[in-house]
Amino acid sequence: MLIERTDNDNIVITLPAGVNAFGLQQIIDYAKYLEATAGSKAKQKDVDKLADEVNAGWWAKNKKRFTR
Repeated sequence: MLIERTDNDNIVITLPAGVNAFGLQQIIDYAKYLEATAGSKAKQKDVDKLADEVNAGWWAKNKKRFTR
């Protein structure tokens, strides 16, 4: 593995082809999350509340698809 910072302030990570693609995708998803939330002032309790509301709404709309 090679990690280097470029002149334009980016970080380049070079990995061998044999690296597990699923695990690598999880790392990339986490890096995207960190990038997206870097400037956020949201509190975790507010994020949790919003997630609960979204999940409850989704379940209300889709419950019939999973239960009989």
